[in-house]
Amino acid sequence: YYVMAHAAKFVRPNSVRIASNWISQLPNVAFQRNEDGKRILIVLNDNPKGSTPFQIHSNGKIYQITLNQGSVATLIW
Repeated sequence: YYVMAHAAKFVRPNSVRIASNWISQLPNVAFQRNEDGKRILIVLNDNPKGSTPFQIHSNGKIYQITLNQGSVATLIW
């Protein structure tokens, strides 16, 4: 239910699903909003062993993120 709440709040009508890489134990989905061009990444940490670091590569920039075990995050840039 938390993932649905994240999606409903940030992914607006007419947003477009964009490609994202599959990362083991970090299921994710990415969108680009048509209204302002922002990108949204919704990611869940399914790793039973704890926090998991990952990177987002976008427009020549790299963002380093660590997501706690069992957490869902919505990232917007």
